[in-house]
Amino acid sequence: MSGNSALKRSRVRSAWLFLAPMLVVLAMVAGWPLLRTIYFGFTDANLADLGAMKFIGWDNYLARYDGEWSGLLVDLLWWRSVSNTLWFTLFSVTIETILGFVVALVLNAEFPGRGFVRAAVLVPWAIPTIVSAKMWGWMLHDQFGVINDMLMRVGLIHAPIAWAANSETAMWTVVMVDVWKTTPFMALLILAGLQMLPGDIYEAARIDGINPVKVFFRVTLPLVRPALMVAIIFRALDAMRIFDLIYVLTSNSRDTASMSVYARQQLVDFQEVGIGSAASTLLFLVIGIVTVLAITLGKVRLTAEPA
Repeated sequence: MSGNSALKRSRVRSAWLFLAPMLVVLAMVAGWPLLRTIYFGFTDANLADLGAMKFIGWDNYLARYDGEWSGLLVDLLWWRSVSNTLWFTLFSVTIETILGFVVALVLNAEFPGRGFVRAAVLVPWAIPTIVSAKMWGWMLHDQFGVINDMLMRVGLIHAPIAWAANSETAMWTVVMVDVWKTTPFMALLILAGLQMLPGDIYEAARIDGINPVKVFFRVTLPLVRPALMVAIIFRALDAMRIFDLIYVLTSNSRDTASMSVYARQQLVDFQEVGIGSAASTLLFLVIGIVTVLAITLGKVRLTAEPA
């Protein structure tokens, strides 16, 4: 018994030894900038003169001057960006999960040319976000975009629509482009889960004559649920940090501004490092809370079962 305990301690020490270089690098490239950002959120730092910054406590978040409240927590533009981010995350991840599951089921089936189709499906995901955003921006242009031309030819619309500039369609446009680009990512993760399922269960269900729809909901969905939840969490975290797609398609439009776009505007356009850092800190906290809730409510295991 003591020998097994000593061996286990030796393995733990070896694991920490191998992880140490990675942890040091991670602390340098991620931990230190994060701590600096949190610190700047408690200062009045300005990009024009960082040396003159002063510690102002919670004033960037909430302060009261001359009987009036100020700060991020009472800024309507900030709360609108929070609403836009959560709205975008909810709809984009939901649609991508459904379509990704359908694509994964198709790619998991046996058919001629399956390898080529699997590679072709990943093309939208492989294209850089900036490139795909500009490409869709041109195709959705109200004057010479091919999308408007096609819709007018089939009679679905009677006049060109500025999809990315119209307040009623801008956010749905961003969602549509994101779904086109990221659905292959969801499909790839779900496909990996599907290929790990035991084939004898499906063989038994086929022999017993069980309806395929019932097999899907009673067998496939429960068994692939861990992989599905991991895919949803990864995609939700990425969606909540959305910046480049929204910024390229709609620029600084208030109708689509995300939390990242708001933070960038404060940091770069207004050069308010303190407020921008506070917004970035709140974004980090929101993502952290959503992650914990998703892992807890989804009962996702982050560690392997002991052997």
